[in-house]
Amino acid sequence: MEILLSIAVMAMLAAVLLVGANRMLSDQPKTPDEVFWKTVREARKTALRSETPVELSFDPDARSFVMTTTAGAKKEFALPTDRKIDVNFLQAATGGGSILLGGDLVETQKIPVVKFYPDGTCDPFRIQFRGQTGEPWSLAIDPWTCAPVLVAPKP
Repeated sequence: MEILLSIAVMAMLAAVLLVGANRMLSDQPKTPDEVFWKTVREARKTALRSETPVELSFDPDARSFVMTTTAGAKKEFALPTDRKIDVNFLQAATGGGSILLGGDLVETQKIPVVKFYPDGTCDPFRIQFRGQTGEPWSLAIDPWTCAPVLVAPKP
């Protein structure tokens, strides 16, 4: 009886360790930022491979990023959180769609869709996330490489 009990306990521990290790090693993004960057990589890769522009938008009802090819194929990337998060694509500061707040230039012109082109570039834009509580945060995208723009830390 003791041997069967110890085997059952070891089996339960092994199952817990396997599930935990599987979650740690999974490729699933865990934050809205990670989902966004995964979507950007996929949109850029699709545009390069298909040699046609790809559009990226956000569906607030499904809480997911939607990648649409010119052929009409769609692929969704859902946000992993249960919290409500507002996502806005903002036009990069080129003139009238921005204001100066606390020494920072803030874009106010929202755009519904951004495009990724077959040459590996994308529209100049920023993305803003806003949760139910807390401050909004935004990410800047380099239009030439579709990679994050590095910003100097504030002193």
